[in-house]
Amino acid sequence: MSEEKPAEGVQGLEQALKDLEQIVVNLEKGDLPLAEAIRQFERGVELTRRCQEVLKEAEQKVQVLSEGMLEDVDPMTLRKPGGENGGGGSLPL
Repeated sequence: MSEEKPAEGVQGLEQALKDLEQIVVNLEKGDLPLAEAIRQFERGVELTRRCQEVLKEAEQKVQVLSEGMLEDVDPMTLRKPGGENGGGGSLPL
């Protein structure tokens, strides 16, 4: 896993998505010379792979952080089973 700060990962992901959108627009126009179209396509592939890596890292972090925490939680009330009448009470937020 990278040592990247979360905000940098989000900003990097957002910028990569913007760059990918622009590449798609450029390629869809169909007026690029072949060499430039290939170059942009290759850049798009690189950006796609980077986005997938960032999203996978984020998913792993969420999984680690939530592991064991959500097993006994009622998501509708954010209370442990047994609630107010059963002695469980609210979970601290």
